[in-house]
Amino acid sequence: MRILLLGAGGFIGRHILSELLASGHGVRAVARDVASLREMEPGAEWVGLDLSRATEAQSWAPHLAGIDCVVNAAGVLRGPEMHAVHVAMPRALHAACRKAEVRRVILISAVSARPEVATDYARTKLEGEAALRDSGLRWTILRPSLVIAEGSYGGTSLLRGLSALPLFQPLAGDGDFPFSPIHADDLARSVRLACENQWLVNMTLEPAGPETLALRALMARYRNWLGFGRARFVSMPMAVMRVFGRIGDLAGSGPVSTNSLTQMVAGNAADGTAFAQAVGFRPRSLDNAMRDRAAGVQDRWHARLFFLAPAIRWGLALMWLVSALLGLFAGRAQTLEVLAATGAPETAALPLQIGTALLDLGIAALVLCDTRARTATIAQLVVVMGYTLALTIALPALWTDPLGPLLKNLPVLLLILVHGAIGDRRG
Repeated sequence: MRILLLGAGGFIGRHILSELLASGHGVRAVARDVASLREMEPGAEWVGLDLSRATEAQSWAPHLAGIDCVVNAAGVLRGPEMHAVHVAMPRALHAACRKAEVRRVILISAVSARPEVATDYARTKLEGEAALRDSGLRWTILRPSLVIAEGSYGGTSLLRGLSALPLFQPLAGDGDFPFSPIHADDLARSVRLACENQWLVNMTLEPAGPETLALRALMARYRNWLGFGRARFVSMPMAVMRVFGRIGDLAGSGPVSTNSLTQMVAGNAADGTAFAQAVGFRPRSLDNAMRDRAAGVQDRWHARLFFLAPAIRWGLALMWLVSALLGLFAGRAQTLEVLAATGAPETAALPLQIGTALLDLGIAALVLCDTRARTATIAQLVVVMGYTLALTIALPALWTDPLGPLLKNLPVLLLILVHGAIGDRRG
């Protein structure tokens, strides 16, 4: 079978891709940036496509040639692209499927996508589901609960990060919010079965594991699995959590957002027994998944770095911003000292002062805007090394200054490299 897989580069999409390829299916995999994915998974036929812009039926025609089934695992939790990815793009895709006589579409939605959940995520997911039901195609909609795996992304990464905090672990509200976690491999197997078999046609299923756990129990199990000892929970009032969520909204990529909090409070429980009966196999429990794969040092690193990654990013941005302001408003004496040491005219002081301040401001903005931390890392390294070299030539005595103004650039360079290594948090 030839399958078109949307969102193939994401956390869930990668597991679906592996399952389909392992079962002998041919997969045309769609993701926004496929350069590295082609090397990571050469068994698929990769297509680079920005789904938020693929909102016309004709843009899908070349990608549907020879396709028997479409799996849509694309989704975004926040941002202006949400309606395009969840609603407009699928409508165009469905129209193209009808024209190309591709009659089978499987959609990955979410168990918390319900009318009473007041988020743009839930609303657009529901619109996308309705668009598929009304498309005239043979459809299956899967609404998974919390998806777990050996790796993690999104909600599971947040759970691991909270579980790994030292001293105490903050718990949203009373910690009774329910989840029915399902392993990503079991979800991927369900998707494959939906592609291969007709008994799941025109059905909405809620993939879930065999047990429903409260948030408190989930965090305790993750902390034990990671080897960090007994959990010491401190309840955080939901009013405080909503403030954190709002800060995350404004930051654009924080670990907590208003949407994620609302989806959590809405509940993510599902009937695991009913799902097992529908698909014909019993998904693993969280305990069995943890038993089958012991936590390693990489898991502990990731959990401990989860909150440090955004903290490093904002810390570096703040460093560049403060440097720009101090240089602009209080840096004239130092600028004149550098010019005198190099024999440059004093008239160059103001342009140099303003220029370096603007450069630092630009670097601060780049650190905040570069979600993959690639360009920002290179730019920071070049500028810090450039400043260090220039000051070494002009004022070499700064290396022996007791306060270490140049020596401190060495750990700053290392911190920039750490940010470059862990700054890309995408699946």
